Amino acid sequence: MPADSKGPDMLLKDKVAVVTGPAKGMGAACTLLLAEQGADIALVGRDTAAIEPVRAQIIAMGRRAEIFGCDITSASAVDAMGMAVLAAFGRCDALVNIAGGRGPLGKTFWETTPEEFDEILRLNVTGCFLTMRAFAPAMIAARAGKIVNVGGTFGLRGRAGRAAYSASKWGLRGITKSAALELGPHNINVNCVCPGMVEGPRFEAVRATMVAQQGIDAEAARQKHAAEYALRRISTDADVANAVLFLATDLSRQITGQDLAVDGGWVI
Repeated sequence: MPADSKGPDMLLKDKVAVVTGPAKGMGAACTLLLAEQGADIALVGRDTAAIEPVRAQIIAMGRRAEIFGCDITSASAVDAMGMAVLAAFGRCDALVNIAGGRGPLGKTFWETTPEEFDEILRLNVTGCFLTMRAFAPAMIAARAGKIVNVGGTFGLRGRAGRAAYSASKWGLRGITKSAALELGPHNINVNCVCPGMVEGPRFEAVRATMVAQQGIDAEAARQKHAAEYALRRISTDADVANAVLFLATDLSRQITGQDLAVDGGWVI
């Protein structure tokens, strides 16, 4: 498609999307798909240098993209970022919260330090609360908006050794549902995409652990892991991006307060 075109079939033609955590993995995949569908993008993150390649790809599509450095766990930083985005773009049609962390791995809840617990809750719950709080008034004034929070399947099903992370993703679901009730009368949808295991560095680390601990080869580890899912395959960044796109557009106009698991059928 020509770089300066915005075809009539684009789902986000002339819209503005704010994306946190757009630099890599599913964050980059979601961001680029939103741009492919016509959205101009406000790219929000702490490591602005890491976001530059994504910005360059968006600009090459003929979309507008601006980077806003921000620590989403800081209320003052998020408030300043929100004002800067609205000053630059004039609106926020979709807020997509992807930025987050994984917390301690393989620790029981009693081995998890209070500092570790607080840190992951600040990033995965408070960060989303702050960005939603920053952009909700503009969406209310416009009487339109989509908020998509990216959670995880450990927020749908408990997981031993991941207590802090699981707590944060359950908490994110709670704020998503409350916000959906409060913003619904203003024609604003709020939903949560819950990815399971996704192809990439994290899955490769899990697979390497299986190989070392179980004495099997890498392909056998993949098949054993995939066997836990109804569809017998590992999700990809594109799978998550397609779900985010759906909830960020009017295709999902009558859907709010929901958790959409993108996990190949793990939490059924």
